[in-house]
Amino acid sequence: MKIIIAGAGEVGFHLAKLLSYESQDITLIDTNKESLAYADSHLDIRVLRGDATSIAVLKDANVQNSSLVIGVTSSETTNLTLCMLAKQLGCKRTIARISNTEFIEDKEALRFSELGIDELISPEKLAATEIKLLLNKSAFNDTYEFEMGKLIMVGVSLPSSAPFVGKMVKEAAKIFPKLHFMPIALKRTGTQYTVIPRGDTVFKVGDQVYFITTKEGVDELYKLTGKKKEEIKNVMILGGSKVGFKAARDLCMNRFNVKLIEKNKEKAFDLADDLPNALVINGDGRNVELLEEESLESMDAFVAVTGNSETNIMSCLVAKSKHIKKTIALVENMDYFQLSHSIGIDTLINKKLLAANNIFRHIRKGEVVALMRLNNLNAEILEFVVKPTSRVTGNIIRELDFPRTATIGGVVRDDEGIIALGGFEIKAGDRVVVCCLPEAIPKIERLFL
Repeated sequence: MKIIIAGAGEVGFHLAKLLSYESQDITLIDTNKESLAYADSHLDIRVLRGDATSIAVLKDANVQNSSLVIGVTSSETTNLTLCMLAKQLGCKRTIARISNTEFIEDKEALRFSELGIDELISPEKLAATEIKLLLNKSAFNDTYEFEMGKLIMVGVSLPSSAPFVGKMVKEAAKIFPKLHFMPIALKRTGTQYTVIPRGDTVFKVGDQVYFITTKEGVDELYKLTGKKKEEIKNVMILGGSKVGFKAARDLCMNRFNVKLIEKNKEKAFDLADDLPNALVINGDGRNVELLEEESLESMDAFVAVTGNSETNIMSCLVAKSKHIKKTIALVENMDYFQLSHSIGIDTLINKKLLAANNIFRHIRKGEVVALMRLNNLNAEILEFVVKPTSRVTGNIIRELDFPRTATIGGVVRDDEGIIALGGFEIKAGDRVVVCCLPEAIPKIERLFL
């Protein structure tokens, strides 16, 4: 697939890096010579210096034969203009990164597709949504919803009190036959290896395990993993960034009590005007005395989303030392994901990874409607729409030629989430959630074509 990416910043470089691993034909466009030189020396891609909205530059990038154009520059106007031009010049599909989330909220009314813009993404909005989901599922350190919550993915570190620790997956299934969840991936504590659980896989203390479940299954998982369903009501947010503002606004709308700390005085006053239901405090959130004065100990959750990853991590560690139930830090460095559980922070989130997850589904074959890469695990979760012509249609799951490094977690049929076991028959129109390691992706895609 020929893909053009405009913008060699953090999101653009990260996307180009992930896509180059998949042997895609990538062209990266930017005006910054140093950014392009770095990408050229580190990735197996073509780089092109110039204005992404220049027709000459686009033609040089062979836009007329491209399958996908992705605009992720820092300029919203550039991204939108690029996508409109690319579509007119013959590109099949376009995606624009934006900062004004009103465009996404009114996407249908504004008819962006008629302008040549197929998809809009906002990394800041994705991060704010992730924060809201994590606070609603407070005991889990990772979460994702498929089809408006018909199926839910949750990640949890297994404590010694979990009743299925020391048992194989098939043994746990016999002991708890009526449960509404399925283990889809796990990583052993102290290792970097991702395992797709089979019947003979043993659950161990400290395993980071990901489950697909239904709404009923979430409560069951709370009980069986020994985690408490903590009531999160009072939330302190450090940093009035775009992510901080959007998270505070969304949480206030969901009736959370929000305190937001912003260092810049002018920005703090603007935030106070825009967030009438939140308490905005002008101060340096790195100051422990300030946090204590603002009753950090009485908070249920602490969310650090300043522009500095180290500040976010350190302030979350301070919050954790005060026995805050839930801590979330926004980080830019992908390597920090390796440290999240060992240093004691509940969840790290990364805008680049969230944006990549959102964009990646457009390069997958088959009718992929959702995709996410698991934090700190070498696995992907894909949601396919089953076509009448798909090889899986009309087949029972246990009879499919499914790779051992992949598993079906659940199915959404007739607007209902189902945990699909071996005897389940897949039908056209089903939305099937699959978790797999990278080497299994080509075979999985062929099954759902």
